[in-house]
Amino acid sequence: MATDHDRLFKELIRTFFEEFLLLFFPNMHEHIDFRHLSFLSEELFTDVTAGEKYRVDLLVETKLKGEDGLITVHVETQGYVQPSFAERMFLYFSRLYETYRTRIVPIAVFHHDSLREEPSVFSMEFPFGEVLQFRFFPVALRKKQWREYIRQDNPVAAALLSQMGYTEREKVELKKEFLRMLVRLELDEARQRLLLGFFETYVKLTEQEEQQLQSEVKAMETKEREKVLELIISYEQKGKKEGLEEGVKRGLEQGMKQGMKQGMKRLIQTMAQKGMTAAEIAQLVDLSEEEVRSLLSE
Repeated sequence: MATDHDRLFKELIRTFFEEFLLLFFPNMHEHIDFRHLSFLSEELFTDVTAGEKYRVDLLVETKLKGEDGLITVHVETQGYVQPSFAERMFLYFSRLYETYRTRIVPIAVFHHDSLREEPSVFSMEFPFGEVLQFRFFPVALRKKQWREYIRQDNPVAAALLSQMGYTEREKVELKKEFLRMLVRLELDEARQRLLLGFFETYVKLTEQEEQQLQSEVKAMETKEREKVLELIISYEQKGKKEGLEEGVKRGLEQGMKQGMKQGMKRLIQTMAQKGMTAAEIAQLVDLSEEEVRSLLSE
């Protein structure tokens, strides 16, 4: 099953919106009044020229401290290289302004593997003058050095370690530091699982690497070691339980389908024994003649 990156990022940033701004835009965070926070419904826009539809990722209505007027924060996540992305951000901005008529703060979070310099400006100019200079606030995750974030008690920093610049040889240490951050944060179970699920979607260890991780965790100081091991065991047990429940559910569904198929097969065989043709049976049981013949031949 393909990973729904947009949904994962949207859920993370929506759950920890204040922490997200504090992590990457501390000056912006200082000015926003988080007592007034409302997540708006998604907006769907059609690019008539390209013939494509786009849905904005996250819209937040809030206020600035000391001001009565509302502002809108638009956060867009981008998981692939798109040369015209800056233009798309401008189109979003224009249409959002047309809809809400409030000041808009546009933010783009780049989480693709490319280390290219992403433009954060869309401009329009002529030899005789400049007409437009649109800017948005970018976050290029792959360019971030993960070690610079492991001392921050910020849940967004913990989850997004998985998107920052690390090497294959650093994966075990990366996950160990992620688990240590998670223990320090002391979140409720639901938020812990959100961060664990996000991180493990993008950082997958081999069996050998998992064994190395276990060894390094056991070498931690007693109190921290116990909490990290408890976290790992709890998550694994929950995963096994959910896997078992899903297996039972699928088994029941498969059993029901198999039972219905056997019942249909017996009914068709009885009709055939009474001299009915495949065409007549197909009309009565709402199957194709080919399906009827297939069941009769089994």
